[in-house]
Amino acid sequence: MSHHVRLDDHVYERIKANKRDDESFSDAIERLIGGRSLRDLRDVFDDDQVGEMHDSIETADREDRDAVRDLAGRFE
Repeated sequence: MSHHVRLDDHVYERIKANKRDDESFSDAIERLIGGRSLRDLRDVFDDDQVGEMHDSIETADREDRDAVRDLAGRFE
């Protein structure tokens, strides 16, 4: 869903000046008002690092599920 928003010229120019070449105006506004975005990290990590983080998260999730099952089993 999209909405039309009326901006004063000076506000529009400030957003335009801060908009990155690869961003839409919506992306720029979200970044400017919403704090850091995961998009800001896209050039920080390489594919190997992202894979390692993904694997670590999956391992932690699996270990948490196992721990919950073990704890639940104690109460049966």
